[in-house]
Amino acid sequence: MKFYSFAKGVVSTILKPIYRIEVIGEENIPSSGPVLLCSNHIDNLDPPVVGITSKRPIHFMAKEELFKMPILGKIVENLNAFPVKRGMSDREALRKALSILKNNGVLGIFPEGTRSKDGQLGKGLSGVGFFALRSEAVVVPCAIIGPYKAFHKLRVVYGKPLDMETLREQKISAEDATEVIMKEIQKLIENYQ
Repeated sequence: MKFYSFAKGVVSTILKPIYRIEVIGEENIPSSGPVLLCSNHIDNLDPPVVGITSKRPIHFMAKEELFKMPILGKIVENLNAFPVKRGMSDREALRKALSILKNNGVLGIFPEGTRSKDGQLGKGLSGVGFFALRSEAVVVPCAIIGPYKAFHKLRVVYGKPLDMETLREQKISAEDATEVIMKEIQKLIENYQ
């Protein structure tokens, strides 16, 4: 955790002035308990930007290939990330993610599964709905509103926590839960663009 705090300070010092990062709604992230933080994905810098603007440490799923790179792999691992195999059901990653939530951690996830090529919000994968329904986590939608251009304002907006309990009781599908979350992210993008 010491390395995470140190890295957060260093990255924050670099990125905040370059991208003039404005954070809105940070108070919407509960200070304790499990949180599923769901954000749109427009750039490779999204994970560090969300990491430095959240008051709590975040665990991110990251593509398995990153962990195989000699130096970068170790750094990513020390920043609370864990590997996920893309394009298939990765039971180990699912277990790890649910374990983070069960232990009152914050799981950061990009429901689209990959970066948007045109900046528009894409379709969310059902995995995010699965985590939202299978855990007791509070779901917090997040919108990163760009562009990532030096000295242009970049906004990170945290929306109000979503009431997943009602949806859990209705026994909706993971796909439908994902759809609810994606609509909230879209609303944030439209309201703060």
